[in-house]
Formats: sequence, structure tokens, C-alpha cells
Amino acid sequence: MHDVVIVGAGMAGLTCARALRAKGASCVVLEAGDAVGGRVRTDEVAGFRVDRGFQVLLTAYPTARRWLDYTALGLGKFEPGALVATPDGEARVSDPFRRPSGLLETWRAPVGTTGDKLRIAALRLASTAGASEAVWLKGEGNDGAMRTTAAELAARGFSPVMLERFLRPWLGGIFLERELATPASMLFFVYRMFSLGYAALPAGGMQRIPEQLAAALGAEGVVLRARVARAGAGAVELLDGRIVPARHVVLATEREEATRLVDEIGGAAWRSVINVQWSAARSPMGGEPVLWLNGRGRGMINNLVVPTDVAAGYAPAGQSLVSATVLGDAPEDEEELTHALGLELAERFGEEVWNWRPLAVRRIRRALPVLGRPGTGHGPRELRDRLWICGDHRASASIEGAMASGEAVATTILCRIGLGNDVDRR
Repeated sequence: MHDVVIVGAGMAGLTCARALRAKGASCVVLEAGDAVGGRVRTDEVAGFRVDRGFQVLLTAYPTARRWLDYTALGLGKFEPGALVATPDGEARVSDPFRRPSGLLETWRAPVGTTGDKLRIAALRLASTAGASEAVWLKGEGNDGAMRTTAAELAARGFSPVMLERFLRPWLGGIFLERELATPASMLFFVYRMFSLGYAALPAGGMQRIPEQLAAALGAEGVVLRARVARAGAGAVELLDGRIVPARHVVLATEREEATRLVDEIGGAAWRSVINVQWSAARSPMGGEPVLWLNGRGRGMINNLVVPTDVAAGYAPAGQSLVSATVLGDAPEDEEELTHALGLELAERFGEEVWNWRPLAVRRIRRALPVLGRPGTGHGPRELRDRLWICGDHRASASIEGAMASGEAVATTILCRIGLGNDVDRR
């Protein structure tokens, strides 16, 4: 009998397993799919490594720093800033704390007023001040009510120009919604992570992250294609009738799957996104590892990146991978969609766009869970005696949220089974 059976080999489940193993607990991860990673997945398409949606690893994530070997991942870093398409032309915005040489160019960029740029510095200061745990309390009013990101930015006095040209496309690409209805605590959390670290991609795609976690568990630590029929305290039953006993059971699945198994959780609302990727003979960004934002106030594309400019292993030699993020309504027909996007892209990158070869159109219906109060679910939740749940839907809609939730459940279980009050840090 195992100490713990974990259902789900996403970031939460794998981190939970790593934390348990670090203290000597026996555990196994059961995954219904054909690979680890959950929503952090990468597909091979015509020799290219295509992530399922535009995702990045923020290197300042505290839990990720504890459990991931960044050197072994071969991380490639984005430039700390962005190229922004505006009605007045393209502008470069850099983080002057990281790129002091770009201060004058950023100051002159037509993305907002002088006051807006001072307000950005104030937002950075507010986000990075204090302990990391305290970031989740920011954005609350005196009555404890959580403000939206839009309300927080308005309260700070940002102009409509700054909002439409920079903040809305940048944050919209992170939150997957342009209304900025996401709670302001996520604004402070994200800004803190971007300020203290870098956005990065692993060599060969985002799935290298969960694969690294799984590799440390050994060949028998994760069982794929093992769909669970029922779960309860002390055991899980697979669809084929096998019973897997354990002292504790952890549900590290999406809320909908956890509800199917125990029927006492309830589903979640989701943010969706469309990600379209092409192969190109050369990078439209000239090889610079930078994010391109659409701040023109029109068009379907919110942002565009060239992963091959950032990290190795995304494409065959001499080829570039181009990835565009679409938020909101878009044509259902793939050919119609890629043609419409081509018209948009040709305005900026020229007729060469029509030589790009479409690789994949990903309509991701469940891209990010919608959370009312991010950060409040980091602590472990015991559904019943010795039956636990974890995941980014319990914490924050991010890789960090998933990993922190999985680690928190592991820490509590370790105390229950007498293997310590803390988790070894690699």
C-alpha cells in the first residue's frame, strides 16, 4: 500500500508527488491521459514543438524555484519589455530597472502620458514591497472587498491611452480577458513576478517542465492511461476495476473531473483562448526575443511571439515558429481565421506573411480557471478524512498556483503520516 495516491499528473499533482518523495513518503500518480503536464502540454507538428497556447514560465515563481532545475530546462528569456503597435506607430517599452539603456526610448514611447510612466513605477514598487505572501491582500478595499484589475488601474489614475495601448493588451494576454475583470490581487502578483524575474521558455517547449518533475519520480512513479472511476478515503478504483489502496488520496485534477469522482466540489468558470501558429523561413521579429503587443485598438490578434527567437528546440534548423494569441470572437472556420489573421499581420510584417505555413489552430476552451479571490486556496483542503484536493483552481490561475497548491497538500499529509513538519527544498 502506498502512503499517497495522486490522481492527475498536471503541475499540482507532480509537485505534490515530488514533495512527498523528498521526505520519503511512497506515492504514485495516476494520469488518465497519454502524457504528463495537464494543460501545460507541447505537441509535435511537422517537426515543430507547438505549445498548447502561449504560456511562459516566470522565473521568480517561488515554488517553481524550489522544485525545478532551471539550468537543465535550458531556459531562454524574453526581453523585459515589449514592442507595441499603436495608432501612432510601433513603440518599444522596456523595464528601465532591467534595461536602463532603454529608459529614454520608453519615456518617449507613445503608449501613455508622462504621469502614466511614473504610475507604472509606483505600481512596480507597490507590487514588490513586502513579503511575497502579502501580495494576495493587495487590491482589497477597506471593507475587504476585492477590486477588479480595471478598478485598480482606474484608481491609480492611468489614462485611457495607457490602458488601451499597453496595459489592456499586456494584461489581457496574461489573464485571457480584455475587460480586466480579474481580481486586482492577480495584477499585483503578476507584476511582482515580472519585476523580480524573467518570462522564459524551456528548450523544446513548455511540456519539458512537467516532464522534468515526472522524471524525478522514476519509471513507476507515474502511470499513464489510468483513468479513475471512483475515489475515496483509502483507495481509488480504476475503470478496469482495479483498486489502488493508499493511506491518503489526492485529487490533483480540474474541478470538473474532481466533481465527477466525488460529487461534492462543483465546477468552475473558464477563460478560453485561440492560439494560431505558423512556420516561417525567417523570424518576423528579426531574431529578437521580444513580445509584440497589439495596442492599435482594432484587430483580433492580442499579442504575438516567435518562440524560436527565445529558446532552442522549437523548430527544425533554419525555420522559425510564429505564435499569435486571439481573444474574443473569431471565425470558426480555420481557413477563414488564418486568412483574416494574415491580413492583420501583413499590415505590420509585409507580404512575406503569405509565405508562412499554418501549423496549428488551437481553440482552448479551458485555458484558465476564473477565481473570485486568487491566493486564498494555497492552503490544503481535505474533502473527507484522508481525501484531499489541489490545483491552480485552489490558488491562482498560474503554474505557480498549481505547484504551490500541490506542495501545500503534501506538507500537511507528511505531518499526518509522521514524516516531518516541512518539505526538503531539493
